[in-house]
Amino acid sequence: MTGSDDPLSHALIQERAHHDACRAALTAMVAAAADQVVIGENAFASGADAEVLGRQLRDWAKEVREEPHGPLFFGRLDFAPYHPTTPLTAAAGPTAGATVHAAAEAPAPPGDHEGQSYHIGRRRISEHPSAPPLVIDWRAPVSRAFYQAGAHDPQGVAVRRRFGWAPFSTGASTDLTGLEDEHLARGESGPGAIVAAEIERPRVGPMRDIAATIQPEQDDLVRSDLTHSLCVQGAPGTGKTAVGLHRAAYLLYTYPQRVQRAGLLILGPSHTFLSYIAEVLPALGERGIRQSTLDDEISRHPVRADDSPAAAVLKHDARMAGVLRRALYARVQPPTEPLTVPDGSYRWRVPLDELAQIVAEVRAEEPPYAVGRERVRTRAVRALRLRAERRSGPRTDGWARKVERAAAVTAFVGAVWPRISPEEVLAEFLTDPVDDSLTTGERAAVRWVAPPRSHRSARWTAADLVLLDELSGLIEHPQGFGHIVIDEAQDLSPMQCRAIARRAGFGSLTVLGDLAQGTTPWAARDWSEQLAHLGKEGTPVVPLTTGFRVPAAIVGLTNRLLGALDVRVAPARSLRTDGAVSIRRVGDLVAATVETVREGLAREGSIGVIADEPDAHRLRTALEAAGIATAAPAGTSGAAAGGAAAGGARVTVLPATVAKGLEYDHVVVAEPAAIVAAEPRGPHRLYVVLTRAVSRLDVLHERPLPPELGEVPAGSVESVEWR
Repeated sequence: MTGSDDPLSHALIQERAHHDACRAALTAMVAAAADQVVIGENAFASGADAEVLGRQLRDWAKEVREEPHGPLFFGRLDFAPYHPTTPLTAAAGPTAGATVHAAAEAPAPPGDHEGQSYHIGRRRISEHPSAPPLVIDWRAPVSRAFYQAGAHDPQGVAVRRRFGWAPFSTGASTDLTGLEDEHLARGESGPGAIVAAEIERPRVGPMRDIAATIQPEQDDLVRSDLTHSLCVQGAPGTGKTAVGLHRAAYLLYTYPQRVQRAGLLILGPSHTFLSYIAEVLPALGERGIRQSTLDDEISRHPVRADDSPAAAVLKHDARMAGVLRRALYARVQPPTEPLTVPDGSYRWRVPLDELAQIVAEVRAEEPPYAVGRERVRTRAVRALRLRAERRSGPRTDGWARKVERAAAVTAFVGAVWPRISPEEVLAEFLTDPVDDSLTTGERAAVRWVAPPRSHRSARWTAADLVLLDELSGLIEHPQGFGHIVIDEAQDLSPMQCRAIARRAGFGSLTVLGDLAQGTTPWAARDWSEQLAHLGKEGTPVVPLTTGFRVPAAIVGLTNRLLGALDVRVAPARSLRTDGAVSIRRVGDLVAATVETVREGLAREGSIGVIADEPDAHRLRTALEAAGIATAAPAGTSGAAAGGAAAGGARVTVLPATVAKGLEYDHVVVAEPAAIVAAEPRGPHRLYVVLTRAVSRLDVLHERPLPPELGEVPAGSVESVEWR
């Protein structure tokens, strides 16, 4: 046991005292926030101002009140000058925050922090609003040195301290159990045991934030400017999803008014995935951020029908943008007669050639269809007004509004630029899909076999909703966002990309994905083309190839698949040397899976059993019959939260099709050949499945391994284990 005179023990006592002071300050912040709600609501007797202020204060009070009951800081920076005679670091007692000045939360040269000490945490904590902070927000400018400073470039930092925490025995809170110092001024640098332990901590429950362990290359991406779009090509386990979420939190902190005014949207591939990441932003102090799927964003109708594979592929093809534009604007027709409008004893007339010129000019301007319709109306009325004013003097705006509503004007606009809905256009096209860009076979693939009596009774497919959104965007621009984070972007079709582009015309994007994990029939093979469809051509693509989550043994296996995939990505590497891979040919897949799971339950952490759809059902039934509680992943029937299972069960059984983005400590992959054979991009799906494990991977198979996996090295195919 460490003696009380030991410098480490002394530093722990001081840091625990500082944490107690931070906890007391946070408690006071909660009470003050509640008081502000009462004061604010009483400040105005009535009116919109009182309602807005009250809502803002209630949101703030709720945010502070719901602060997770965990460690309030994870790091500390001591800026030079540093005195080696001081035990480990400068004093860190309850009053240490008094040395922290407001400059820490504003951009400043490293020299401005000389001699200062800052604790870094997930949110700012102070004893009162005007007091120096006891904890600096990880997004504050000075906090960047915590992630970027090193022995080669200390950035003015003498010591970087990291803290280790463990739950109290009651489980209600956490206790500071250790600390590690990197003396950058002495040339010491690099992650130690505390960082490794945090990265390798068992994955139970939803995804966690990585504020304490962000690496320099990740930090560069997180702190990218709001106006800059970026694309992250991230190998499995490199933290690309965490980068995107932390970038969202950083933008909200750094540009609060701009982002809140313009809006921020997180787009995930599925509700399962959204459930898994749902706790990350709240843990970073950001609540109320819209997290959605693209299907939810474009949903105009329930999906009540399915497409054939050929029809779905065509409907997602980029050519459909031109097909739909032509189908819509085919309704715009040149006028066939002059426009005559009675006005008392006068009759004002616009000749046919001038009307034709109005329609042609508006069409050439290519405005949204609904805007074009109103431009035609406005310009026709202007032509009438000019004639009336030349004949009998100025006309009022009221006169112009009356003429706009005249039956003759309405009939003219309706004839040359008729009002139309997306549903009408698409229903007509699917009834008779005539377009010169489509082959006979393609027209047959999308043609309705039994057309509905009207568009109102149509049974739309998921791909139809993408086409309806395209038409809706041609008619009228949708609401946009200041920034959109898109995860698993490699799986988006060109038409889905266009739906996102319409919502980010004046905003920026964070595009996250891995070409090797593309599993849809229209998955991207190249980022430059995908970014062009997203309306962000020329956006830089930043590769992340160093993994922190997936052990090297698993990465070594999955890298063998890359040569069989139809994309070019750099092989991943891992900094983790722990973990184990076992590949076994078995006589009874079900029995072997039950045995492997039972053995896995003797170890700590979550277990994911992944197979193709029929096998997943069989295996779940067998595990339950063996007395092993199981659940489906979050966002599906029998939902669990991320790696956890419903009812506290540690075992999740899931089909390969929903595994993307999830992670488990121990993964059991049952019959990889069946996973590959289940879909056209089966090797990509297997690549996804094999990279869901963060500690141990067991591959069980009755059938021969897929050829894409190659020959199993070092031993008999019957039983091979890598450690």
